[in-house]
Amino acid sequence: MKFRRKHSEQSEVFTDSLNDILFILLMFFLIVATLANPNVIRVGLPKGAKDTKAKQHIMVSIDRNQQFYLGTTALSSDRFEEALTNEIRRFRSLVDTPTVVINADTTAYYGEVYQIMLLAKKERAKVVARIE
Repeated sequence: MKFRRKHSEQSEVFTDSLNDILFILLMFFLIVATLANPNVIRVGLPKGAKDTKAKQHIMVSIDRNQQFYLGTTALSSDRFEEALTNEIRRFRSLVDTPTVVINADTTAYYGEVYQIMLLAKKERAKVVARIE
């Protein structure tokens, strides 16, 4: 008895649409992985009411040799406090709250910068310090 072998084709799975779905899922997870960074800490940053910078009325500088400057005038540390106080009072007659900007070298003593900040605060002036 001879059985006739049926001519059967091997079955194939149509995977074109599966490739499209896998590609879309891969892109989705790549984008989500870059957006969701677990090392980011959310911090509430202050928002300014105005977009303008504060006027820099009084410039104080300390260089690496611990020399004090009021504007471009070099002063000794003995006369500096008195000169800064007089300058703040002079600007107070022109402006309600004068601004003192402190430019200090990175090698300047922090204590001296702090003393200038205290003196300006005592005279009710705004203080901005920049360490360069």
